[in-house]
Amino acid sequence: MRVNINETEPQAFKAMYALEGYLATVQLSKIQKELIKIRASQINGCAFCIDMHTKDALKYGETTQRIFLLNAWHETQLFTEEEKAILAITEEITLIANKGLSDETYAKAEQFFDRNQIAQIIMAVVTINAWNRIAVSTQLEPAS
Repeated sequence: MRVNINETEPQAFKAMYALEGYLATVQLSKIQKELIKIRASQINGCAFCIDMHTKDALKYGETTQRIFLLNAWHETQLFTEEEKAILAITEEITLIANKGLSDETYAKAEQFFDRNQIAQIIMAVVTINAWNRIAVSTQLEPAS
């Protein structure tokens, strides 16, 4: 069994929970935040987080069809232009080694979001990527 960081280094989890506390206050909707969490978790292969956040998204009113098609959002009209901008930011930051957040994607986001909202989206993506790395590195399993 791998290290349980929450037990071994509780201050680290306290810092992560502080980020979650901040994200609870931002202008993004619960659905927007869950789309970010699910998509980043899909890219990172984090079963624990995919399981948790798809359940949360359903609880907040997201549809199963949109969740099923989230990894192919480019190919469907089920997502709004605002959501597509959020998902593009999510993918580019999560896959930062490819090219990072491109000027094109950033400019597209500016059509829908102000600077504060863009900062909030970026922080939401950064936070779920940190959680994904904790869960994958410590081999957290989805609850049965």
